[in-house]
Order: sequence, then C-alpha cells, then structure tokens
Amino acid sequence: MNFPSLLLARVRWRCFPVPLGSSLFQSLHNSCCREKSTAPEKIIPNVAFCGENTKESGNALDKLFSSEQQASILHVLNTASDNELGTFKLLRGRRSINIVEHREKFGPFRNLESLMNVPLFQYKTAIQVCNSILCPETGRKKRKLQESRLLGKLIKPDIGIGRLKAVNSILSIVFGTRRISWAHLDRKMTVLDWQQDESCRMMKGTYLTSVYLEEMSSVISKMPKADLYILEKTGLPVQNSSLFPILLHFHIVEAMLYTLLNKTFARDGQHQVLSMHRNAVGKHFELMIGDTRTSGKELVKQLLSESVLKAEPRVFFPPDKVVQYRQMFSSTEQNRVEELYDSLLQAVAFYELVVFHNGP
Repeated sequence: MNFPSLLLARVRWRCFPVPLGSSLFQSLHNSCCREKSTAPEKIIPNVAFCGENTKESGNALDKLFSSEQQASILHVLNTASDNELGTFKLLRGRRSINIVEHREKFGPFRNLESLMNVPLFQYKTAIQVCNSILCPETGRKKRKLQESRLLGKLIKPDIGIGRLKAVNSILSIVFGTRRISWAHLDRKMTVLDWQQDESCRMMKGTYLTSVYLEEMSSVISKMPKADLYILEKTGLPVQNSSLFPILLHFHIVEAMLYTLLNKTFARDGQHQVLSMHRNAVGKHFELMIGDTRTSGKELVKQLLSESVLKAEPRVFFPPDKVVQYRQMFSSTEQNRVEELYDSLLQAVAFYELVVFHNGP
C-alpha cells in the first residue's frame, strides 16, 4: 500500500421546547412578576410541611402561595399543553405528559395540593415547579446559559440561538482526501439533495493554490443554497507528524469553504459556515468505540429503509428520490465512501442536537 493510501485508510475510516403562547405568558408575567412581594424569588417551606408523602402534607402547598399566585399557577396547569409545560423547570419529559393525562382523566386541577396526585410529583418537587411557573424568567436565563455552553462544545464559531432556531435548511458538508459530499436537509428532516463529488487532484504535487481554487469553485457551483453550511471538524492529532499532509489538506479545504460560502459575511458580519465536531455526531448516534468513530453505513441504510416503511420516519426521503438514493447507495457499497454517509448523519445530528435541542 502506498503512502497516500495508508494515510487515507488511517484517517478516513469511519468503520426547544415549544414556547408558551404570548397571551398565557404575558398574563402570567404581569400578575406574578410585576411586584417583588407578589412573586418571591424562592419559597422556603415550613419544616413542618416538608413530608414527602402526599397524605402527610395536608393542604400545606396551597398555604405557601397567595390566592393570586395559586390562580396563576392553576391557570397554567389547566390550560398549557405538554410542550408548553415543558418550558418550565422540572416539567420536561414525562412530568408534563402526566399533568395533561391527569387533567384529561380527572378534570382540571382545583388546588395546588392535587398536583401531588400526579405521578412523579412529591412535595418538594411541587414547590419548585410552582415557583418556576410564577417566575419563569429565572429558569429561562439558566436554560439559555446551558444551551450556549452546549452549543459552544458542538459548533464553532459562536452563533445566536435565535438564528439556529429559525433555520429552514442546512447543507452538511464532509470532505476527505479524495471526495467531498453534502446533504441538504430542511427543518422537516426532508432530504432535498444528497451527493458527492470526486476531487482527486488537490493533494497531488505541492498543494497548488490554483488547483484547490479550481476544484473547490467547481464543487461549490454544484451545491444548493442553504441558510447555514455545516462542515465536519475532524480534530486530527497535530502531534502525529505523519498526518501533517492530511491535516494541511483539511485546513486548506476548510478555509476555502469558509471563504467561498460566507458570501455575505463582509456585509453583515454573520457567519453562514459553521464547523461541527465529528465525535459529537458519533456520540449522538452511538457510533463511538472508545475514541474511535465507526462506520455510519448501516445506520444510513436503516434511515433509508425507515423512510419507506414508517409513517413518521426519523429522516424523510421524497418518494421520487428514494430509488435514486438506493441506486447511489448500491453503486458505492463496495467502496468506503464514508463522507457520503457522514454528511447525512451530520445533518440529522445538527437538527436534533442544535436546532431542536433534543435527542432522537
């Protein structure tokens, strides 16, 4: 095996919650947070009322809040959907669903004490939930800070959460030493375009800038437009001097993609090109064995099959393109075209982790 092939084999083997309606939130905010005395930052319950068992607490929960506060909390508990409830602290996931199911079965909550009849609710938890409903801004600030920290680990450079939530389509780009692949997905997880381009000339010779420009300009002319362009960040170890030619190639291609695709940056200073760490995608899809990322080929085949067999697949391939993609998949099955598989997986992970901020 020659030197470029050996390097290639070593490097490229790849074996928010829905917001509350404005009227609901505004009325809650006006009634509970306009006066400091109305909505205390933190309720410190009487020790005598801190029994974990519902029967022991009596109507202690109601005594902790004024009549106005109780009315505001009950309004949320009796009218908000499970998605809306999930915007409050401790109400994400199963607890919000349990609240909706409980009121559908037993009717609206008549007092705060009845909240402890809902599965997964105990006295201390109910107090925290009520406080977060009264003053949701504190919880929102904490969640925004947590989201910002999470995004900082997933993608670079930093970008506003608002822009990420508003994205309508992305183009996920993965490149290696011989090819560059991309997957174009909209926010409904529909695959609009998915293909690859062979680029074998760039690493030949002495990394001629003119050759890179010619190759990259040709490839970019074939790419569809999108709100954001997501590049794979491989994170090769710089200590390994034998990988320097590969690392240099990756940096050159990355720099050209940032320059050629960020067409409006000089005008508005807004980044359209982001980098997403390869291992973050691998962890999301459980493709990691230790520090090594395994092939995503079988997972992509599964996504393609589910698009035909399931009513609500994780990824939707338009019926008129399913045959085309299957043929493309079959024609490349004997080759290691991991860039093709990874471009699709990176797009899915970006939506699930960054845009929708949840797991599969």
